[in-house]
Amino acid sequence: MRVLVISDIHANLAALEVVLADAGSFDAVWCLGDLVGYGPDPNECVARVRGLPGLICLLGNHDAAALGQIEVEAFNMEARQSVRWTRANLSGESLAFLRDLPEQVVSGEVTLSHGSPRNTVWEYILDLRVARNNFEFFDTPYCFVGHTHLPVMYQNSDGLGSVRLLVPETSKQVTLQPRTILNPGSVGQPRDRDPRAAFAIFDPELKTWEYRRVAYDVGKVQKRILEAGLPARHALRLSEGW
Repeated sequence: MRVLVISDIHANLAALEVVLADAGSFDAVWCLGDLVGYGPDPNECVARVRGLPGLICLLGNHDAAALGQIEVEAFNMEARQSVRWTRANLSGESLAFLRDLPEQVVSGEVTLSHGSPRNTVWEYILDLRVARNNFEFFDTPYCFVGHTHLPVMYQNSDGLGSVRLLVPETSKQVTLQPRTILNPGSVGQPRDRDPRAAFAIFDPELKTWEYRRVAYDVGKVQKRILEAGLPARHALRLSEGW
């Protein structure tokens, strides 16, 4: 079985389409949240994701903000502009889909959360301390998260307090060890200084994880962001992945 693991699409349809093409055949899609926000194609991304096979899709913080579940004051100035634009441009059908998304799902041996298992929508797992504190909030061997836009793995294989941070190699399949938190990176707005769209392929039977990157037409998306009247910074950062 091949599961396509994606996160943080952020209304970037061009990046999403390239990821779906590059992934090849897959049996299911696990989307870890933030379909919307920042980018120019929120309705198109929602429609594309909702039609994917074996879909599990979570609520991200930008999705929740678009629904009015998080106040815009919780975001920085430019993100607030994006939230307001997204709210004004989402269709009723897209809003209905986002409204039904769960904050956390357990599928087999994997707990799925957008932010963290401790705080499913909002907490960022950005360092070893936060990662270590989150292992007690899930019981499955593995936990997949998004939110940080950074591809990374945190391993707690000894079952004690020791946690290791690993940055996976691109296009290298690894066999996972139990008690690992994994982040596939961001499809639509990478922040690891690599502008290519990020995703992963997970095999729940073989317990393997393959982290992948693929280039897309960044310039085209930047132009559409500016034409939509969204903040110029959201276009600029796509070029260098920050």
